[in-house]
Amino acid sequence: MKKRTFDIFISGCGVAGLTAAAAFGTAGFSVLIVDPTPPVTTQTADGADLRTTAFLQPARAFLKRAGLWDALAPHATPLQVMQIADASGPDGAIRTTAAFDAADISDAPFGWNLPNWLLRREMIARLHALDNVMLETGVGFADMVARTAYALVQLTDGSQVRCKLVIGADGRNSPVRTAAGLTAKTTRYGQKALTFAVTHDQPHGNISTEIHRSGGPFTLVPLPDHDGLPCSAVVWMNDGTKIANLAALDPASFDAAATARSGGIYGPLTCVSKRGTWPIISQIASAMNGPRAALVAEAAHVMPPIGAQGLNMSLADLACLLDLALDAGETIGDATMLDAYHAARHNDVRLRVTGVDALNRASIAGSAIAQDLRVAGIKALYGATPIRRKLMELGLGAKRQST
Repeated sequence: MKKRTFDIFISGCGVAGLTAAAAFGTAGFSVLIVDPTPPVTTQTADGADLRTTAFLQPARAFLKRAGLWDALAPHATPLQVMQIADASGPDGAIRTTAAFDAADISDAPFGWNLPNWLLRREMIARLHALDNVMLETGVGFADMVARTAYALVQLTDGSQVRCKLVIGADGRNSPVRTAAGLTAKTTRYGQKALTFAVTHDQPHGNISTEIHRSGGPFTLVPLPDHDGLPCSAVVWMNDGTKIANLAALDPASFDAAATARSGGIYGPLTCVSKRGTWPIISQIASAMNGPRAALVAEAAHVMPPIGAQGLNMSLADLACLLDLALDAGETIGDATMLDAYHAARHNDVRLRVTGVDALNRASIAGSAIAQDLRVAGIKALYGATPIRRKLMELGLGAKRQST
């Protein structure tokens, strides 16, 4: 079988991998991206990813650079206000809220929310429009051998690919990470997340709300109207057994439980999608590079879905890697370039994973003392204007942005 040659080989057709292919392809590199499983691009198909992604301001800039934003923008719901609430009052009543308005630091919203299945649909359309990008599914990464000037990648169908740089965007159990001889430290919380979409009578006002009580946050993120009603995506985190029991409830009982957990913030909630579950962990790779290989997204770092940090960190990985690749020219993928990538990203990744880990542990806490401390903390952070502004800027992962 003839050996094919590309500048870039990407393992994984998740949102991060597809974005990487679009970005490197738009920059002029020849790219092959593979995944054993074809991406699901409709909401109702079996295996559809029912989660949503909130792209923060710096992420939009990178999506523009990748030639993706114009197709995504018509489907994006602005996130103008990020709100934190504590619902540890009697019967789950909300005790306090703190709203952080993007207008305090920027002319643009904090970010924009999009369903993951739709992201995959539009990203694949972009790849098909790029003559220098090939997308292959039903075949995956099997192994690689790094040479001085290139890497040989073995695929699961027995074929080989020669490339200058291998990008592992293949998830928390990354085969590329294993082949590169890298390890990962994993923290398990005993939690799972339940994802679904709801309609409600009260408008969301482009407000994303994290509601804390115990077990983990209940997060409502704005979506476009559904059948003429305001609609939000929900991520509900709790003990794994409790999530399994919730996922098994009949529709009426599930709606009642979701409404109660929301503190009634938008009135009665009605689930209008399938329910999806996945385990919550924190994970960080021992390094973000190996010989001729770079790890991005969940191959490099995983964290609980708090504060919209996960995929936005992944796009920061890609922006850094693309800049270094463009600067490297003919030496793309060599040790100097990849050591610079690790040095630029790994410390920031560790700090953010550690920070989100602490936030998740605080959200899990259910004792009265812990809940009182959380209420006091929310009030203190919101009440101190300079601290509030700095937290918003840090949450964006960049200094103040404007349109």
